[in-house]
Amino acid sequence: MRPGRFRHFAAIDWSGAAGERHKGIALAICGTGHAAPELVRPAHRWSRAEVLHWLTHELPDNTLVGMDLGISLAFADVGAFFPGWAGSPPDARSLWALVDSMAADDAHLSVGSFVDHPHIAPHFRRHGGREGAYFSADGKGGGRGRLRVTERAQEAQGCKPYSNFNLVGAAQVGKSSLSGMRVLHRLAGRLPVWPIDPLPPRGSVVCEIYTTIAAMAAGRTAARSKIRDGGELDLALARLGSTPAGQPGAIDDHRSDAILTAAWLRTAAHEACLWNPAGLTDAIARTEGWTFGAR
Repeated sequence: MRPGRFRHFAAIDWSGAAGERHKGIALAICGTGHAAPELVRPAHRWSRAEVLHWLTHELPDNTLVGMDLGISLAFADVGAFFPGWAGSPPDARSLWALVDSMAADDAHLSVGSFVDHPHIAPHFRRHGGREGAYFSADGKGGGRGRLRVTERAQEAQGCKPYSNFNLVGAAQVGKSSLSGMRVLHRLAGRLPVWPIDPLPPRGSVVCEIYTTIAAMAAGRTAARSKIRDGGELDLALARLGSTPAGQPGAIDDHRSDAILTAAWLRTAAHEACLWNPAGLTDAIARTEGWTFGAR
């Protein structure tokens, strides 16, 4: 990756929670140089539709956008997203289209209709103790569920990723990932999504991020990746060559995640190895995608 390929770096902390507006969504952006990332509309409670509008109508040119969600589901472990179902899509873009079409009547880019589908529900862990027979690859149930190749790479870096098939509890990432897929589907023809799409020589690009990777690059441990104090945030930013964010006192971890990860993207975007990790084959790129920063 040549220096100067991107001129702006944005990080979006995402939410798959019910309802229209979410305290769990935060968006921060910075330019080249050393100035701390700034929150976009810091007092605003975002909706998912508003984030989609920002991406398609307000995004500055040549921005690397990191979204904190899983851009696909596990595929390589058993050769399918939904093994045993003839309608299982063959690749990530087809998966996004399926999620968006099945949930078309769900308000606020939510995904209840998708996960309730009789052929799809058995693959998810859902509320009320409902764990589908296919939640784990071995069919024995329990555990963290099926993981993508990129999530195994995250494990090797000291992270503890959970399956995108998990819709329950504090560790659930499934709803945010699935609602994000509805957004990604609607970006088709407007913004490339790496590595589902190849990295273009110019223009803005969306990628998947895992904010724990950014926190670890800033000197935090995986267990202490969440920052809820402005002074601690400034210390982490300094490790990334950034000036202080000027957020005194308490700060929620959604905003701190967005600020810190935008600063990390600025330092990491020029690292060629992060765009060419060892485990990222053409087949994985097409089906499971990858997390930027997973080696």
